Amino acid sequence: MPKKFTYRGYTLEELQKMPLEKVAELLPSRQRRSLLRGLTPEEKKLLEKIREYKEKKMESPIKTHCRDMIILPEMVGVKVAVHNGKEFTVFEILPEMIGHRLGEFSQTRKKVTHGTPGIGATRSSMFIPLK
Repeated sequence: MPKKFTYRGYTLEELQKMPLEKVAELLPSRQRRSLLRGLTPEEKKLLEKIREYKEKKMESPIKTHCRDMIILPEMVGVKVAVHNGKEFTVFEILPEMIGHRLGEFSQTRKKVTHGTPGIGATRSSMFIPLK
């Protein structure tokens, strides 16, 4: 039997019923301060889109550039496409992501993969006779 998700002793259902101020009290200090200062107009617009998405049970992800939006309990189960500076990274918001920011799940830097070295790549390989 899978373990039921809890955040600081509260189940997901209890968190979703709580008002925003109560949820903010459970979050770490940086996120709590950000929420208590109020949402920006971009964050409010994104939250409205998410509520509409859940109401209509849409399938396509919500595109956003708002990387600093804190993931709230009411956002769980929504597919979001977050811009990383070049393209949109699509992911579904899971309960374990509550309290994190959207940008944490859309990496801005790619891992460097170098090719194999060829002839002339190093000083010693410059003088290999060609057969």
